[in-house]
Amino acid sequence: RCGCSMSGDKGDARPLGIFDSGMGGLTVMRAVRRALPQERIIYLGDTARLPYGTKSADTVTRYALQAAEHLMARDVKAILVACNTASANALPALARAFDPLPIIGVVEPGAEAAVAATRSGNIAVIATEGTVRGGAYRAAIHARMPHAKVTEIACPLFVALAEEGLTQGEIVRLVASRYLDPVFGAGDARPDTLVLGCTHFPVLAEAIQQAAGKDVTLVDSAETAATDLARVLAARGLLSKGPAQSPQFLATDAAARFARIGQLFLFAPINEDQVTLVDLSA
Repeated sequence: RCGCSMSGDKGDARPLGIFDSGMGGLTVMRAVRRALPQERIIYLGDTARLPYGTKSADTVTRYALQAAEHLMARDVKAILVACNTASANALPALARAFDPLPIIGVVEPGAEAAVAATRSGNIAVIATEGTVRGGAYRAAIHARMPHAKVTEIACPLFVALAEEGLTQGEIVRLVASRYLDPVFGAGDARPDTLVLGCTHFPVLAEAIQQAAGKDVTLVDSAETAATDLARVLAARGLLSKGPAQSPQFLATDAAARFARIGQLFLFAPINEDQVTLVDLSA
């Protein structure tokens, strides 16, 4: 399945594929664009079927395989799974189905960043129900720091708030306090590191930081995942050497809404005519 399209001194000019259940993965895309500005990116948001976090592992895996298959048909040279729930549940199936295509998730880089950041070994992870249920972050952190104390908190309302563009204000602060106060109350057992275990959560970072406490280090796996992707591409000789490229956006529903809300995650304008609707179930 290589489909290599090397072109002289331009390196491997094929695009990178990034997919998520919705717009949250645009926070990862933003980090990838900073780390690899010369790469062309195809971003796929499965907006018709979000959120993935409340679905069963089997359903998430099926959706992830369909998304990856669609990106493969567009001749991508690597896929970054910019969805913690899909990374936690579907990565082994994706690796088997599309070997030898590089498939990179966000859970392992996030765990690595958390272990590097913590001083006490007391780490909290906020994520979707599906990510917490699968225990992927706990396993990945313990693989690197066996003695770590890991507290996982399902925060499904954060996804809904982010997808609605509600990133600040009283509602967000109240929801953040409701989720985090029981874990970050006074006492020596407070975590000193908090992993944002969903790509939707960085846009809520201000309220999350306020609820957790200013002494708590927030870990966003986007930057670490982008670094991991760059390392894999370099090791496999897949880096593009061409000029910066404009991204391509795909969505499975509501192109106008994707453009309107998506720019809050990307920190850059997205026009509706830049978003192409696709059907993954066809």
